[in-house]
Amino acid sequence: MAGRTVLLIAFQFPPMRGSSAIQRTLRFAQHLPKFGWKPVVLTVTPGAYEAVSEGPDRDTGSIDVHRARALDTAKHLSLFGRYPRCLAVPDRWVTWKYSAVPAALRLVRERSVDVVWSTFPIATAHAIGLDVERHTGLPWVAEFRDPMWQGDYPPDPRINRAWRQLETKVFERARRVVVTTPGAAGDYRERFPEFGASNIHVVENGFDESAFADADARIRSRPPATPEIGQSLTLLHSGVIYPDERDPTCLFDALALLKSRSDPVANRLILKLRATGNDGLFQSMIDERRIGDIVRLEPAIDYVRALEEMLTVDGLLILQAANCNAQIPAKLYEYFRAGRPIVALTDPAGDTAGALNGAGAGLIAPLDSVEGIVSALREFLRRTDAHQWHPMSGATTARYSREHGTARIAEIFEGLRR
Repeated sequence: MAGRTVLLIAFQFPPMRGSSAIQRTLRFAQHLPKFGWKPVVLTVTPGAYEAVSEGPDRDTGSIDVHRARALDTAKHLSLFGRYPRCLAVPDRWVTWKYSAVPAALRLVRERSVDVVWSTFPIATAHAIGLDVERHTGLPWVAEFRDPMWQGDYPPDPRINRAWRQLETKVFERARRVVVTTPGAAGDYRERFPEFGASNIHVVENGFDESAFADADARIRSRPPATPEIGQSLTLLHSGVIYPDERDPTCLFDALALLKSRSDPVANRLILKLRATGNDGLFQSMIDERRIGDIVRLEPAIDYVRALEEMLTVDGLLILQAANCNAQIPAKLYEYFRAGRPIVALTDPAGDTAGALNGAGAGLIAPLDSVEGIVSALREFLRRTDAHQWHPMSGATTARYSREHGTARIAEIFEGLRR
């Protein structure tokens, strides 16, 4: 392995709980050795996370993991819930940089690192990558799982300026940029033409087959359920629901409307929202509309159990607003592998809808259209009763595996060594 080592700088990593983004770096680190690369992961101490897993999701196996101390400004440096905003620029974990850069330089020397990789959406990870590149001159690959600066986003003026400046420095110093959607690639090629279109690569999110194999094994160990005619149908959203980017207001209004009309959808549908991260807000919205008999808020569970649930429900729900048209929820690729019907409430012109259409999977309705959602839910019920859903082909599904994505990442690293 001498001369084929990559330093992966990532905030989101086990034992962090509550974000599907954990899986991307974890699976890259697990699969890279198959392609001749030894990963060294630099992440944060667990105290920096809002929540940590106490179950099997903590396990990182034999991965070479190093943790640099980081504080969450909002949690560790606040007084009566208030803290100086300058201590949260470019994000609340800026303290990570001051311990991570020395740790990274030590790892570069000790592990004979050839390539440095950092991943956003935690901006401090790119600030660390930038400093490491400046000190070592090593080729740096900067990954944007979501687009970074977006005009009026982030809304805080100080953070907005910091993100714009950092993003510009990334495109000045990085050798390659990786994004997860075609829309993000197009936006960056237009904004930074001097960087070179061929230096921006799309590597989609995906699913891990070994984790699904574990979930399948659990299901096979259970006695099969006997279907009933006219039984309730469960539609699942698995993971965080952001109030701005995945606003369920129109969905809840659509369910309330169906209930007021005594529509069969309202009588048979169970909407399960697993680990929303905003249960308090959504429970009040549910109570206000009196749809608690339809919508259920469920707590977080370990990753394999979450996949098991995806494999056994009647349908899977995606929420994605038009202000995120250049983004695709990571869970969509796990939904593809689960092979269950997909209902996507998203802009038909966005990348999420494009991925669904390209795979020939699912129903699409605008997230901000009550009547559109009503029609989609009725069609979901009709197709399910008529057995008109067809799973994706194995070849289509396989291109979204984490191993396939890791092979593409390895090719990018190899290109920097030539």
